[in-house]
Amino acid sequence: VAVKQVSLGKQPQKELIVNELLVVRDNKHPNIVNYLDSYLVGDKLWIIMEYMDGGPLSSVIKEVHMAEGEMAAVCQE
Repeated sequence: VAVKQVSLGKQPQKELIVNELLVVRDNKHPNIVNYLDSYLVGDKLWIIMEYMDGGPLSSVIKEVHMAEGEMAAVCQE
C-alpha cells in the first residue's frame, strides 16, 4: 500500500478533499489506483491507496515531455 498524508491545516476547502475521497471510494476502475481507507491522525488525513511502482503521476509529468497526442493516449489508457 501507499500512504498519502494531507495536512488539513493547509487546506482552505476541506470539503473538496472529502468529496474526492467519496468519489474514489465509490468508483473502482482497473486503470485507476484503488482507494483502500483513510484515517485522521492529528491534523493530517492519511489516505491509504494501492501501491503503484514508479511514483506519483505528478513526478512523471515533470520529468517526461510528451506531445499532446501522446498525453491523450496515456490519459485514455
